[in-house]
Amino acid sequence: MQVRKVLRTIGPAFIMASVVLGPGSITTATKSGFNYGYQLLWVVVLAAVAMGMYVYMAARFGVSQPKSILQTVADTYGRWFAGLIGVSCFLMAASFQFGNNLGVATAMHSLTGIPEPIWPVVFTSAGIILVFYARNLYKVLEKLMMYLVMIMIVAFFINLIFAKPDLGEAVQGLVPSLPQGAFREMAGLVGTTFCLHVALYQAYLVRDKGWKMDNLKGSIADTIAGITMLGGITILIIMTSAAALRPLAYTGLVINSAADMAKQLQALFGPFAQIIFSIGLWAAAFSSLAVNMVIGGGLMADGLGLGDSMQQRWPRIFAAGGMLIGMLVGEGIVLFLKGNTIPALVFAQGASLFAVPAVAIGLFMISNNRKVMGKLANNWKQNIIAVIGLFLILAMCWRMYHFMINYFMR
Repeated sequence: MQVRKVLRTIGPAFIMASVVLGPGSITTATKSGFNYGYQLLWVVVLAAVAMGMYVYMAARFGVSQPKSILQTVADTYGRWFAGLIGVSCFLMAASFQFGNNLGVATAMHSLTGIPEPIWPVVFTSAGIILVFYARNLYKVLEKLMMYLVMIMIVAFFINLIFAKPDLGEAVQGLVPSLPQGAFREMAGLVGTTFCLHVALYQAYLVRDKGWKMDNLKGSIADTIAGITMLGGITILIIMTSAAALRPLAYTGLVINSAADMAKQLQALFGPFAQIIFSIGLWAAAFSSLAVNMVIGGGLMADGLGLGDSMQQRWPRIFAAGGMLIGMLVGEGIVLFLKGNTIPALVFAQGASLFAVPAVAIGLFMISNNRKVMGKLANNWKQNIIAVIGLFLILAMCWRMYHFMINYFMR
């Protein structure tokens, strides 16, 4: 009975974790473990705590306010600011969508042998059908994401058992350190763990769940569950990579993608591990593909004043449009660039560079506005964590800016 009660409280947490844990997260965590072993585990913990605070800020708004968060931003600070945040969220979601398509294609090709270009069309079509024809989209997403996240947890936990990590070194990795040359991986871990458009959407998820002020304590448990899953799976992948792949670095092995990790696991553990990893990769890719643009499209529609619920027309249209954009970019990479994802990654990082700060600042401002939030406004302890999170985001954007400058100036 207690287990059932807990599971009933963590619907939004499963949805949030499934969106954040995409192929980009797997690739970043893999490269971090491969290049630096367990030394960057502390970065994941810090980013997860910051993400948890912003998710909780959005959840407090969702259970306490009659209007949507971006409509409130429009009423308080102007429609232009709400529109900026909404468009920024759409750009963030769209820029990550191509990676989700590549992840689906890679995983399904590995599992079935069917050519990669087929799969983005198949699963994007499934996502669009889900958006337009699911009567109660929240309940459908909640059940779907619960199963997919469970698959991810089981798959990566089995991989970790095979890898036999050094638990002593893993504990030492929780102590902050700055390995030489690790800033790019550190910023990548922050970016793939601390996703602001997903945090902002928590205000809508708890509303769709039907939670009110009486459910505020439940939202705390929900936030803790979501962040534990998010940080926990990322840590599992880093530990697996550190144990299974890092020893091979001295042989000249190079890790460029999540697909490379899957191949190396196959060489190390046999085809069984290859199958498990591919299933986990597919679950991560499809769960993020299906819900990522629901978030981006819904937030843009609300920011522009065109609807605040996925039961309305414009949020669904924007979500479907973003899915199609992601599918076309993913197909272009598969068909024409033959796996050369660098140009698309530069675009994705550039979009986030301009988008992330607006979302972070908007959520921070509304959470500290006592005229809106009353006694639920941030206290000084919550603001300390929120400001640390804001600095993490700005540091990531600074790294992206220099990455783009260096890339285009070469």
